[in-house]
Amino acid sequence: MHDEKIPVVAAVISRDDCYLVARRPDHKRHGGRWEFPGGKLKPNESKEGGIRRELSEELRLEVVSVGETLFSADDKGAPFIIEFVKVAVQGTPKLSEHSEMGWFGLDTLVLLPLAPADALFVEHLVSVSDERNSLKDQNS
Repeated sequence: MHDEKIPVVAAVISRDDCYLVARRPDHKRHGGRWEFPGGKLKPNESKEGGIRRELSEELRLEVVSVGETLFSADDKGAPFIIEFVKVAVQGTPKLSEHSEMGWFGLDTLVLLPLAPADALFVEHLVSVSDERNSLKDQNS
């Protein structure tokens, strides 16, 4: 058995302070939980290539740009390392794999039953948002 991690990309797509998340199919790992869309990279596939492929397959979205990695997390109990990457898309998402999807603000995301790594990322987003807000308050 080897300890090599399998890279997974999760697309962080935002619009008007809301984030696109989708509910995992019941028969999959973390079934019924919400996640940022994405998936495992194929061997020798770039992060950008994987994001483009996964978003096309899962949500029928065209990727306009792939930005920086905002957060990385291990998927406890699995050999995956998940990178949450800022992505700009065009088109209207259409479900092909997930059971439902939605655009949610941080106040709602924290209440959703998220996959474990996605929950860690949302905690990170909240802490970054809190830091920004406290800096705004100090400069007012």
